[in-house]
Amino acid sequence: MSAAGQISADINLPGILLYDATQPGLEQSRQRFMATLRALNLNAHVNMHAFQRADFSWIRFFLKPDKAAQWAPDCDTTQLCQILALDTVASVHDLEREILLAMLLGPVSFAYPSYEELISAVRIRQNVVHAARRTALAFDTEHAERPEEFWAYAQDRGFTLLSGKPLIEALQKTTQPDRSGRLYSFSCYRATEYVILLAIAQELSIINPALFAQLERQWQARAIMSGQFHDVFLREYGSMAHPLPPKYYVAGDRLWFRNPDEHSSNIEGYEGSWVFYLGAGLFTNFWKRDLPFTLTFKCVELFHWRHATYRDETGKLQMNEDAVDEYVAKSFRDSAEVERIVARMLRWRDPGGVYGEGGCIDTSRECACFVRPDTSQLSLPG
Repeated sequence: MSAAGQISADINLPGILLYDATQPGLEQSRQRFMATLRALNLNAHVNMHAFQRADFSWIRFFLKPDKAAQWAPDCDTTQLCQILALDTVASVHDLEREILLAMLLGPVSFAYPSYEELISAVRIRQNVVHAARRTALAFDTEHAERPEEFWAYAQDRGFTLLSGKPLIEALQKTTQPDRSGRLYSFSCYRATEYVILLAIAQELSIINPALFAQLERQWQARAIMSGQFHDVFLREYGSMAHPLPPKYYVAGDRLWFRNPDEHSSNIEGYEGSWVFYLGAGLFTNFWKRDLPFTLTFKCVELFHWRHATYRDETGKLQMNEDAVDEYVAKSFRDSAEVERIVARMLRWRDPGGVYGEGGCIDTSRECACFVRPDTSQLSLPG
């Protein structure tokens, strides 16, 4: 970690922080960010504070406390669009507004070494939302499919990109049935990797072509997956020691809803649910794209996984999705029952391996690492 990176990790000032070792560079970032806030009609609601830490100058931007309390009480960002009448589907500017407002009022620091890195982070979040809205897949934890004109499979390398095939188009054809005409089989975790990879690749192709070319070569040689994918491409904010508020989300976040029931979590694919926050109070549903989840619905669905397990003819534990739907529908006919379930599930999750009084809410969220040529954190293994 660089000196500035270590300093930013030690600073716990909520909001967006810009920093630079040179005062002229920071002043330029300040002016450009203020211009962005003015263009979005947000500047009148934002406070600014400059300070010095070690050899770096910092400027902190944060939403005025009265507006934060009015628009997102207790850091509940799921109602931002409704309160402010934002239409993030029809307007890319409203989506940008929601992202920046959530970061400006957040309980943690979003620190960037330049205005350019901040704007790339916002654009990647927008790319994630746009791609996630278009993504529809067939749920399968045991089998995986990819368009054969783009991908080849080897057990030691995963699905690799065929030589001469464009990475961005390959990812779109694989995850977006409007482009391919069919659904491909995925687990929810692998699906989130493809959406994140697409979002980052789209930004790199514009602002860092050399790293984009390296990324394509990487996927021609070997796919980056699972824990290594997280380490290479993502930053995590929030922790078990310092959990994020249960209703605090920024559009473009990747997050995990944990299944708090020990028995049903033994079914492969039902340990929890990996999703993206789309903004406007909605979370991705890759299996039913046109029916994204609300937080309430997600809590009720995960709660009822425990009631819909069965063993197949081989004795293997399975999930009856039709039974889940029936239990969910029954619960939603009783508002008091929904309120009881949601109150139980909105607790922070237990630590790994523990099934006690915790709910389904993770204590952290994930977003893309820095990608700009001069400040990139993205180091590909080759």
